[in-house]
Amino acid sequence: MAQQLHVELVAVEEKVWSGDAEMVVARTTEGELGVLPGHAPLLGQLAEPGQVRIKLAGGEQVTYEVAGGFLSVSADGVTVLAESATPVSAPSR
Repeated sequence: MAQQLHVELVAVEEKVWSGDAEMVVARTTEGELGVLPGHAPLLGQLAEPGQVRIKLAGGEQVTYEVAGGFLSVSADGVTVLAESATPVSAPSR
């Protein structure tokens, strides 16, 4: 089984999405960033407007429009702290 990232997408008011993913793609002020399991720790400021794409096992993807905030990568996984997060797409079941 492929290695997974634990991902948490949190807006000011609530936890928006949490789970395991194969990859997270987000646009930061430094440019678009793809995070895979084992990525070096980093902290990036999210670009506005921006999207966070969470790629799940099996090829599904969850996408959110985000405004403001940060992306944090640690040994525990990826945390996205956004001022707001609006779903663009959800995984199809």
